[in-house]
Amino acid sequence: MSLVPQAIARQPWRVFLLLFAIAAFGTIVLYSAAGGSMRPWAFNQLSRFIIFCGMAIMLSRIRVETFARYAFPSYGGLVVALVLVELIGGVRGGSQRWINLGFMQLQPSEFMKPVIVLAVASFYARLPVGEIRKWNAIWPALVLIGVPWALVLVQPDLGTATMIALGGVTVMFLAGLPLRLFIGTGLTIAAAIPIAFSFLHDYQQKRVLIFLDPESDPLGAGYHISQSKIAIGSGGLFGKGFLNGTQSHLDYLPEGHTDFVFATMAEEWGLLGGCLLILAFMLLLRWSIRVSMRTPDKFGRLVAAGLTTTIFFYVAINMMMVMGLAPVVGIPLPFMSYGGSSMLTVMLCIGIILAIDRSANSRPSSGNWG
Repeated sequence: MSLVPQAIARQPWRVFLLLFAIAAFGTIVLYSAAGGSMRPWAFNQLSRFIIFCGMAIMLSRIRVETFARYAFPSYGGLVVALVLVELIGGVRGGSQRWINLGFMQLQPSEFMKPVIVLAVASFYARLPVGEIRKWNAIWPALVLIGVPWALVLVQPDLGTATMIALGGVTVMFLAGLPLRLFIGTGLTIAAAIPIAFSFLHDYQQKRVLIFLDPESDPLGAGYHISQSKIAIGSGGLFGKGFLNGTQSHLDYLPEGHTDFVFATMAEEWGLLGGCLLILAFMLLLRWSIRVSMRTPDKFGRLVAAGLTTTIFFYVAINMMMVMGLAPVVGIPLPFMSYGGSSMLTVMLCIGIILAIDRSANSRPSSGNWG
């Protein structure tokens, strides 16, 4: 007879230990970024992680059928919230993204990232197999994606709008739509880029131009990227050592605790720290991909795969951004960047994937990697 109660033994402890390792490392980096203090970032970050872990455990107890049932109502509610952002939303830093609820600032666009995956997956799960290559399998999904994408884009929030589009389109691809559709769309978008560029806001155009040539304005619009590259490069193989970073501590690196936290980490922990962090994220993504692969239910399979790509895009876009491989679009690094919105979104994704895993596999080892 086991000394550990079954309810505790069945928890996916390997997943949570991996998440805790990433979050703990993020807390250490934020502690250093604050000059060796738990305030104002590290303590709040760790507290949020513990709370959101509890939320993920509660989500994991929900039946997959419940997520499918409430996918469209949740989507509709968030679309209404996005419209309300345009009507009564608060403005901060030139962007209108939040609704003031008194006790908190609600950013509906963050919740739309996982919900768009649920909504599009629910549509394709209900679609008869014989309809998948017809026009009726395409336009409803495009409308589902296009409405929140447009509402977020006008806030303006190009990064979040991109994440919403990528999450929805990924589910469309995984649902089995013809490959030629995506190739043709990609070529069309590529051809339309010069036209679309003219409709971007001035600061967004600057970000694209600086991405192409960051040295053209190293003390102005290109300052973030230039300093980020200096911080990462100066870390070398093993880094300058804990609490010994100069770019972040001397305030050369802007947003060193949020969007550019990877550069702060790389300066002190070097290439070794960066590789270990990437490995940890790869293990997390490997687990979630395997959940999708062994899930017999079509809705669960599409949702798990879609949410996995959502987490992947968070990590990939942020790391590419701080290395100068992508324009600066304000995508944080999960569990590392200070802030509750991105952590909440990723833990929502984790919680739903855990629910899918639990539903598909009732064995005590449901949280393992294989």
